[in-house]
Amino acid sequence: MSTIDLPTGFLHAHDVWRISLSFLSLSIAYVFASAIYNAFFSPLSKFPGPKLWSISKIPRTLVMVSGNEGQGYADLHHKYGPIVRTGPRELSFAGGSQAFKDIYGFKKHGKPAPYKDPMFYGASLNNAPSVILADDAGHSRQRKILSHAFSDKALKEQEPLLKRWSQLLRTKLSERTDGHSGTDMVKFYNCTTFDIMGDLTFSEGLDMLHGGEYNPWVKTIFASIKNGTMFRSLRGQNAFLKYIMDNVVFRSKAVRKMAWEHNKYTVDRVDRRLKLEPEHEDLWAKILAKDSEDGGLSLEEHYSNASLFMIAGTETTATALSGTTYHLLRNPDCMEKLTKEIRGAFDDFDDVTLEGLARLRSVLATTETGRAQAKSISNTSCFPANTVVALPRVTPKEGAIVCDQHIPGDVSIGVNHFATYRQADHFKNAYEFHPERWLGDPEYKDDDLDALEVHPSP
Repeated sequence: MSTIDLPTGFLHAHDVWRISLSFLSLSIAYVFASAIYNAFFSPLSKFPGPKLWSISKIPRTLVMVSGNEGQGYADLHHKYGPIVRTGPRELSFAGGSQAFKDIYGFKKHGKPAPYKDPMFYGASLNNAPSVILADDAGHSRQRKILSHAFSDKALKEQEPLLKRWSQLLRTKLSERTDGHSGTDMVKFYNCTTFDIMGDLTFSEGLDMLHGGEYNPWVKTIFASIKNGTMFRSLRGQNAFLKYIMDNVVFRSKAVRKMAWEHNKYTVDRVDRRLKLEPEHEDLWAKILAKDSEDGGLSLEEHYSNASLFMIAGTETTATALSGTTYHLLRNPDCMEKLTKEIRGAFDDFDDVTLEGLARLRSVLATTETGRAQAKSISNTSCFPANTVVALPRVTPKEGAIVCDQHIPGDVSIGVNHFATYRQADHFKNAYEFHPERWLGDPEYKDDDLDALEVHPSP
């Protein structure tokens, strides 16, 4: 083999090739050894799951970006049981109330507890975390202030506003009952929930229900949710992709433009609301009233939480309503029973009240089956709204006991709601819509209703 004619001290060509091949061989050997270790010798190897998932994050990513994560994880739990290994350092749980308590429940002060997975939650655009992204101290402070706006008493005071928007939805749907054109109920529900949340939060609706179309802000929110799923899955693959996502993709003009567009919509409305004396007392009035008493929120925290409200309180509710409508239409006997009870209780729409609806057993049973239990709007059984994915926590370095199993430190863990609600161990006919299971029907006496136990906020 010829050599490169270079000054003394430079490598020959065959030396360069030899070193390159050595590095390549070592890299391949490392990957192979890591795969063997993860699959058969890792502390997590005792937990069941597909071997390919245990050695690589790629299978999990493919399921996530396909949009089929809920059913995909339900299938895994059907096959492998209540605890499934879904990655080299990841476990999925479908163990019901005990899993919720062990992973998300409050721990005694000073006792190590699982913490929010930074690979999933990320950071606020304005570096002022909302109540969801804040650390424990920040979360407690913000939650104390925000909770007054969402008390039963505060929400009951918003009944006239809710009825006004419900009446408009009823009117708009009545205009489309010509029998010749279909109605996109998902879009109508979203238009309604965004208008309501805009009115509740900023004392100004988004005026989408009148036209039945999404405005630019909502389109930006939907796009960011879809893109965020893709970005998050890629960012979590390895250190190299995390660096690329953080320093290239997230700093790109297109991504930053979308993020700042959503931020500007929120900032503009918060600024207008803070200068406003609204005709009715909205959620922000409750927040501002406690703001001065409990340390207060910074202006940037106002922006972050307003942004959160416009995502967490809108599309999720519309999804739950869409799922409930779907199941009622597929089960005409349930629809007939529900309709009869409502019309028997109220002579006219004007007579409908939140308190009156809360007394109707069929209404509660139907919404409980579509939304889990009445005390939990965000959890769902037949049609999860925002919990198809788990809300991951990372075990402390000491590890943690979850469902009577010791989980090593630095492991991402979470309860998959969709999979939990599809487990035959928890619910009979778990894939079927049966509101009567919530009404004491003997056929469902063995259902583990606590599998839908409410856990602390994400």
